[in-house]
Amino acid sequence: MHSTVGRFRALPLPPIQEVSVSARLEAEHLYKVFGRKPDQAVERLRQGDVHEDGGDVRDDQGDVREELRAGGTTAAVIDASFTVEPGEIFVVMGLSGSGKSTLLRMLNGLSEPTAGHVRFGGQDLTELSDRELREVRSKKISMVFQHFALFPHRSVRDNAAYGLEVQGVPRAERERRADEALALCGLAGWEKSWPDELSGGMQQRVGLARALATDADLLLMDESFSALDPLIRRDMQDQLLDLQKTLKKTIVFITHDLNEAMRLGDRIAVMRDGRIVQIGTAQDILIRPANDYVASFTKDVDRSRVLTAAAVMETELNGDEADCDCETAAPGTPFSELCAISARVPHAVAVVDGDRLVGVVPAQRLIGFLGDEDVVPGVCQSRRDKGGKKVISRA
Repeated sequence: MHSTVGRFRALPLPPIQEVSVSARLEAEHLYKVFGRKPDQAVERLRQGDVHEDGGDVRDDQGDVREELRAGGTTAAVIDASFTVEPGEIFVVMGLSGSGKSTLLRMLNGLSEPTAGHVRFGGQDLTELSDRELREVRSKKISMVFQHFALFPHRSVRDNAAYGLEVQGVPRAERERRADEALALCGLAGWEKSWPDELSGGMQQRVGLARALATDADLLLMDESFSALDPLIRRDMQDQLLDLQKTLKKTIVFITHDLNEAMRLGDRIAVMRDGRIVQIGTAQDILIRPANDYVASFTKDVDRSRVLTAAAVMETELNGDEADCDCETAAPGTPFSELCAISARVPHAVAVVDGDRLVGVVPAQRLIGFLGDEDVVPGVCQSRRDKGGKKVISRA
C-alpha cells in the first residue's frame, strides 16, 4: 500500500547557474468571443466603448454583453491589454466566469483570440502557424495546472522530464535537468517515487518542477495552488517567491484569492465579466480601488500584511521631524513593523529614504488605515458644553 506524506517543507534551494532575465509579454486589445458571428460581436463591443462625444462608457459593456448572450454569443474576454515585464509576477484575479482562464489560454495559443495580439520577446504569437506555435510552447512557455496533471504511471522524475521528452531531449540529459528542477522544488530524493506516494503539495511541486525543467522563459500558472489546503498553499507561495528571486521568470498567475494575489503579485489585474477593471500594485488596489467592485474585494483584506510606510505616510513636512535620535522607518518598512516603531517613539514616525526625510506617520494615521477610515481627526466636545452630565468611570 502506498503511503501518503503529510505537509512538506522545501529544503534550502541548491546553488544553480546564473540565469538570464526572461522576455517581455504583451497583450494588445485581446477579445475572445464564443458563438455566432464573433467578428461582428467584437465590433459591437468596440462600438460600445465610446459615446458619440468620445466619452468612456465602459460600464455600458455589461448591457452589450448581455445583449450578445441573449443572441447566443458569449464575450469571454473584452479588450484586455497589459504588459508583463521580464522577471515580473503578474497576477490576474477574478471570480469564476470573469474570463481569467480564457485569457491565460490565449497567451500561449491554446485558444485563438477573436481579435488582438499576443507578443512574447517581440514575437507575435497570434501570427504563428500551428507548427511554429507548438515549437514556442514546447521551449519558451510552460504551464502549471490547478490539479497537477501528473501521469500516474510515470515516476516523479519522468513526470518532471515530460516536457523535455516532447522536445526530443536525450534521456540522460532530460533526467539530469529533471533532477535539478526537482531539487530546486525541494524534492531531491523523491525522483523514483510515484505520484500517489506524494502529498498534494508535493505533487504540485512536481508540476512546478516539470515547468522549470524546460527552462521556459514564461510560466503560466492557472489556479495552481487553489486545490491545496491553506498551510500547504502558503508553503507553495513561499517556494515560488524564493525560486523567482533566482530564476527571474516572466510569470502570469491566475487566482480568485485576493490575499494570494497580493502576496505574490508585483502587479495585479482585476477582471470582471471579461474585462480588466484595474491594474496596479497590491497597495494601489487596496488604497485606490478603481470602483466599488474592486473595493468590495479589498474590504476583508488584512491591510497590515500589504501596506508599507510609503503607502501611509504624510508628505507635508516641517523638515525637522528626523532631527532627533529616535528610531525611523524606511519607505518599504512593513505596516506591522511600522506600528511597533510607533509604539516605541513619542511622536510621529519619520520615514527616511537614505539620508532624506520623505514623510511622517502619526499613530492616528496607522489606526485610520487599519480601519479603512478617513484619518482626519474629529472635534471633541464636552458633554457639559452640551448641557449634559459628566460621565464618571468606575473600576
